[in-house]
Amino acid sequence: MNLYSLAFYFLAFITIASAVVVVFSRNLVYAAYSLMFTLLSISGLYVLLTADFIAIVQIMVYVGGILILLLFGIMLTQEQTRVKVKVNYLYIGITMLVIGLLGAVLYNYIPFVTNDFSNINYKNIPNAVVPGTSTIKQIGSSLLNQYVLIFEVLGMLLLIVLVAATTIGRKEK
Repeated sequence: MNLYSLAFYFLAFITIASAVVVVFSRNLVYAAYSLMFTLLSISGLYVLLTADFIAIVQIMVYVGGILILLLFGIMLTQEQTRVKVKVNYLYIGITMLVIGLLGAVLYNYIPFVTNDFSNINYKNIPNAVVPGTSTIKQIGSSLLNQYVLIFEVLGMLLLIVLVAATTIGRKEK
């Protein structure tokens, strides 16, 4: 077993274990911290897949933004930390069964699962990401050259939504 496989199994174990803690935890704070470990280990899996841009975005958006906001919301509302969440084990079992069956069906009927991608010549494919190389330069140049108008319009749209949400939230009642 090489170091890559060991790192993959370690991160996969952390992802699954912390996701199980999120599902079965009755304390909201423990569930939120376990969700943080789940999201961080998923970004580690992205790094192993050489999708470094997605890994950084995962950490910045989900861990740095949404999860920290969720933790502040839980901790600032003092009654929420004492609430015990009810867990229905029947629904969890049915969900696990459906996910397992769906995974088996997808594994049997999707042809690329069994293909060997090591023989592909990436130099003949335009804009192909060669395994083991960084994708940040390609994504950055695409965002600032080819898709700059869409990028700026989305930035303005997000700014308008932020100002509107602030205005609606500050209205006197």
